[in-house]
Amino acid sequence: MHLFRLAKIIGVFHRYGLDEFVLRDTPNPLLRAVGKLFSARSHERPRGERLRLALESLGPIFVKFGQVLSTRPDLIPPDIASELSRLQDRVPPFPAEDVRKVLEAAYGRPVEQVFASFDWQPVASASVAQVHFGSIQLKVGDTFETREVAVKVLRPNILPVIESDLALIRVLAGWVDRFSADGRRLKPREVVAEFDKYLHDELDLVREAANCSQLRRNFAGSPLLYMPEVYWDWCEQNVMVMERLHATPVSQVDTLREAGVDIKKLARDGVEIFFTQVFRDGFFHADMHPGNIAVRTDAAHLGQYVGMDFGIVGTLTDVDRRYLAENFLAFFRRDYRRVATAHIESGWVPPGTRVDELENAVRSVCEPIFDRPLADISFGKVLMRLFQVSRRFNVEIQPQLVLLQKTLLNVEGLGRQLDPYLDLWATAQPFLEKWMREQIGPEAIVKRLSEQAPYLSSALPQLPRLIHQALERRAEPPAPVIIHSRSRWTNVWLAVIAFCLLALLGTLWIPLLLD
Repeated sequence: MHLFRLAKIIGVFHRYGLDEFVLRDTPNPLLRAVGKLFSARSHERPRGERLRLALESLGPIFVKFGQVLSTRPDLIPPDIASELSRLQDRVPPFPAEDVRKVLEAAYGRPVEQVFASFDWQPVASASVAQVHFGSIQLKVGDTFETREVAVKVLRPNILPVIESDLALIRVLAGWVDRFSADGRRLKPREVVAEFDKYLHDELDLVREAANCSQLRRNFAGSPLLYMPEVYWDWCEQNVMVMERLHATPVSQVDTLREAGVDIKKLARDGVEIFFTQVFRDGFFHADMHPGNIAVRTDAAHLGQYVGMDFGIVGTLTDVDRRYLAENFLAFFRRDYRRVATAHIESGWVPPGTRVDELENAVRSVCEPIFDRPLADISFGKVLMRLFQVSRRFNVEIQPQLVLLQKTLLNVEGLGRQLDPYLDLWATAQPFLEKWMREQIGPEAIVKRLSEQAPYLSSALPQLPRLIHQALERRAEPPAPVIIHSRSRWTNVWLAVIAFCLLALLGTLWIPLLLD
């Protein structure tokens, strides 16, 4: 079976002329000659389009691989990345009989005993799962309420198919790594490993349900974004049951406008939601294309976004968020030198990089897009230019930022669709400046000390003993000058810190005690 599948893959690659990608640039002279022979064939279509068509003909797993690859313009040429970004899942749904088998195997009883109603006609179908509508009887107190639900069902027997195709994709990646001159720079094995992780994460619907719950908790009570409630008693690894929401796809702009939605405000809200997820929470929906976003149009929630499909999320550490915010703010202020120094300080570029050269390179990319409406700016092209600059300065692409780059392009597409003249900079800058004040200003210091108060209270009784031990050491015979000087200043700072902590804790706790 593996040999048959591999033969089919090789045949498809040969038909679309993709063998030249590896053979033409290989260091091996014999293989390079074979590659030139293949490249002599005439192809009416450009190479990016041929690659896209080849992946489509190989099936949904290869299509999804192309989608992931399209998010790595740091590794592949711009023309190929642009073409692969056009890949869409057009997967026929699996039959109702298979849906029933999956559900009854998951619950151990007939579907009619699990759901109050179930629509066997799917409303959406993708490469790894499809969605059906239904209803459940939910116990609330002493009564039962009927709740409309959306049921996501994993494709039956999808794991063996995925593992088989992944094994072959690894073989192809090994060929590129071994025989292509650009193999080391393209990092094909690392890309496949990244794809493997994303794909297996999507196969665990309990993980997706947990992502949905976290996003729902982060935006609880927010008028900007609503995440559906997850019904955990009905969730299994291959079934996810959540609240069904009645909303209009964000791509239907005319319908939203007729319903009374303020489209320009909707565009601004989308930017705020993105930056809130990234900088406030460090946990963001990483697949925010228009197909996964809808808008509520009822009077009580008019213009509120609704999220869908939570299989891919991104996370950022506090350090990542701080450096990103510094870069964004410096970018908004056209302080390209600060952009360059922030890259060096974060370790994203080698420490010996000349700041002035990196500053000039960033300026050449960013300066042309200022004072222009979103309609006249392509973030895709800007990112391509930035990645070209990155290669020149050996910028180490941060894995945790790859999904962020992809999501930023999704936000660009959404903003362009809703309001081509949205001033992205004016919308984002106040939010980032406020966030930075909260992170490094006096309020942030007080907040962090308050959070650490329980730990400080346990250490506080030990401070007098530590200070006493430090003073006793001062009375001992002097050590060598350098060590003595260092110890003396350490003791002084210890005493100063202890005094400041006592004073600060007193100001924090005395009002609480008086209350």
